[in-house]
Amino acid sequence: MNTFKKIEELRAELLKYRLENKKIGLVPTMGALHYGHISLVEKAKEKSDVVAVSIFVNPTQFNNPEDLEKYPRNIERDLDLLKKAGCDIVFTPEVTEMYAGSHDLKISFGTLENSLEGKFRPGHFSGVGQIVSKLFNIFQPHSAFFGQKDLQQFFIIKKLIDQLCFPIELHMIPTKREDNGLAMSSRNERLTQEEKLEAGLIYQTLKQSAEAILEGRSIHHVIEQANELFAKNERLTLEYFEVVETENFTGISTVSDPKTTALCIAAEIGKVRLIDNLLLNY
Repeated sequence: MNTFKKIEELRAELLKYRLENKKIGLVPTMGALHYGHISLVEKAKEKSDVVAVSIFVNPTQFNNPEDLEKYPRNIERDLDLLKKAGCDIVFTPEVTEMYAGSHDLKISFGTLENSLEGKFRPGHFSGVGQIVSKLFNIFQPHSAFFGQKDLQQFFIIKKLIDQLCFPIELHMIPTKREDNGLAMSSRNERLTQEEKLEAGLIYQTLKQSAEAILEGRSIHHVIEQANELFAKNERLTLEYFEVVETENFTGISTVSDPKTTALCIAAEIGKVRLIDNLLLNY
């Protein structure tokens, strides 16, 4: 496994594989890796000749400076996990390498960026679009792999690929979960064991709500039930729970197509903000 910190050195290495007609698969991450990330690497190994992973905590997608400061970092552990998973290339740049000079570029995704995560984290998706565009330009991968846990982000990146004509095949990999259903996340490292157990309510709410909708209950009723569940919990604070169309992530009152319907949730426990989702046809 080869590790790079400089863009030009990485590009020179990737050019060797490209000249050999090797297919390059990219897994962008912010580090603090867990099995969810490793599952992306495993899928990339199935679909690619060369698996590349980036580890970069991107400052432009954080609207909360405290969240950026407290984001878990453990590069030695990350590199060990990637080596064991059979990764070929790892890119670990400094902020100055990725954002040399000014970085005032803004990317707008229209309606898609103004709902749910975009509404509660202004500027977040512009930062995501900025860093992913940079990584796509640097790596020029044949395919890219992202987790379903960040569902709205996945569709933001899909729009980025479609509208900027990146010749990249995009893959969404199902969310990996703890035994109690809690979605694996780097932010889980900041939770106590008790908080992790209580946070299982997030997935429990998603699953029960999806089942209720499929049984014919109204979306309005399901949302009311979810709010009541969280109101009874003293430690979990519900930020939002919505049933949306994945085309634009705006709330709906009736389901027109289960394949394009998702239940999305954000909640806070122990000053840690957690998100999750469930596709209705799961």
